[in-house]
Amino acid sequence: MKKYIVITLLLAFMMAPATMDARKKKDKKLEKRGVNVENVIADVDQPMREVEITNPARQLYGEWDIVMMRKKQVYTIERAYLYLDFAGGNKVYGCNGCNTINGQFAQSGNDIKFSDFVSTGESCRNVTSEKTIMHTLAEVRHFTLEAQYNAQYLNLMNAKGTVLMVLKRHNLDAMNGAWLVKELESENVSQHNMRMVIDAEMQTIHGDTGCNIINGVITLDPTKDMAIQFEDLQSGEHDCEAIDYETALLLALERTESCKRINQNEMALLDNKGAIVIVLQRINLRQQN
Repeated sequence: MKKYIVITLLLAFMMAPATMDARKKKDKKLEKRGVNVENVIADVDQPMREVEITNPARQLYGEWDIVMMRKKQVYTIERAYLYLDFAGGNKVYGCNGCNTINGQFAQSGNDIKFSDFVSTGESCRNVTSEKTIMHTLAEVRHFTLEAQYNAQYLNLMNAKGTVLMVLKRHNLDAMNGAWLVKELESENVSQHNMRMVIDAEMQTIHGDTGCNIINGVITLDPTKDMAIQFEDLQSGEHDCEAIDYETALLLALERTESCKRINQNEMALLDNKGAIVIVLQRINLRQQN
């Protein structure tokens, strides 16, 4: 995430990031939840399409959830993922489902090889063994990239071209940025100038309800497409005429389970039944302030 977004947050709202206590609460919830993959590749109308590798540093950079290994779904207590850092000198780090791991990777075209892994020494009881994950990574020699709807899939293969591991990444970049709350529970509330900034990569939300500053953390479920939840929402204690709208906004955010694009400038937040609870309209904070 570019630094200017963080700077914009500070200048626009003059607020601190979500508290460490809130982050710790979120981490504990994720630890208890684990990964439960029901449908790694969703049964949808749009077919899987292969993506040509034209700029690997841009296309592969970032965090990938390990969702399948040797044709079996991955179940771990901690979220198993890899972070490919091209800018840091082809470093790879992440979690093998139990321990934090760090290593190196070499990539050329559709060839990729991992090496020099080190890990922490925690002991975990996972359905998918962390040792199996590490041994599988050592066999990887090639990769292909595929896409379906908003999700991308990184297929890691051995020297014979057999897919050993499937990694998945959601593209929630569309949620990043500054937003005006246009509709709340089907009511047009744009005149109240309730604004928020969402950072899906840092997993934070900051906002100004017109009454109080709000802060919270975001949970992204790697097993579901476009899944997003807002947790540990905190607001100030100032009372004003718009406090009822602030309360309604916080309740609607807590009910949010997913999101979808309405058009280029609007996003909808949906509850667990797929009903729209909030409509957001993209804004430029620099122009508004």
